This record gives sequence, C-alpha cells and structure tokens, in this order.
Amino acid sequence: MMLKAGDTAPDFTLTTHEGKPLTLSSLRGRKVLLWFYPMASTPGCTAEGRGFRDQQNYFDEYNIQVLGISFDSVEDNAAFAERNSFKFPLLCDVDRKVGLAFGAASDLKARAPARVSFLIGENGVILHAYDRVNPRDHAGQVLVDALGG
Repeated sequence: MMLKAGDTAPDFTLTTHEGKPLTLSSLRGRKVLLWFYPMASTPGCTAEGRGFRDQQNYFDEYNIQVLGISFDSVEDNAAFAERNSFKFPLLCDVDRKVGLAFGAASDLKARAPARVSFLIGENGVILHAYDRVNPRDHAGQVLVDALGG
C-alpha cells in the first residue's frame, strides 16, 4: 500500500548514479521530493526528469532536494543523468526494498516502480503523496504544493 501524507518516510540508504551512498535521514532540515520513475531514458521518465532539471533553481531556492529513484543500475542511471544534465541524484533501488516500503511496488519481483512521488517535510514526514503523476507538469505541481499553494 502506498504511503500517504502524514506518514513518516521510511529511512533508507541507496547508491546514487555517481556510485556514492545517500541516506534519506541525512537530508533532515530540508524538504525532499522523492520521485519514483519506471525506467531510465524512457520518454515519460525523461520528460519528468527534465521538468525537475528545468525547475532546479526554484527547488534550490526553496531548499528542496530532488531525488529520483528507480530499479535501474548505477550505469543506466549514470547514463540517464549525463544525457539529460541532471544535477540531482538518481538512486538505484536494485533490490526494490525502498519501492516496496513506499508502496511504489507491490512485491520484490516488480519489473519497475509505479510513477509516484512524495514530498517529504524537513522532519521526515510526508507532506504530499502523488499517486497520479503527469510527467510533463509534475515539477510545477510539486513547487506549488511545497509553497503551500
């Protein structure tokens, strides 16, 4: 079952597309937009990622860390990030445990996570859970919600 607003985001440590570990709780004090995407370099995921890239200045200005997350390998996510000039980490949930914990996948055999995302508050509590995402305008919707619009 997908987590919802008011739930505490489960802590995790995953490898980024740069091969470095990143722990969610290390970002406390900042809002975090955790966006699950089905597969690196596919059209919808590329459009969604580019939306975050193109709005990066606003996310930085409002102290929101963007984190992409998929079941892809470090190599696939690194190529995806490089090809699209993403300045935010892409996390590699290759064992699917984070996707399962957040409800982006129903079991450990899932081929890809659902296209869902979570705006997590500075204290680790989910502020907004997005279960229906339009990849073309999701970044703007998140910014509106993050600013209380």
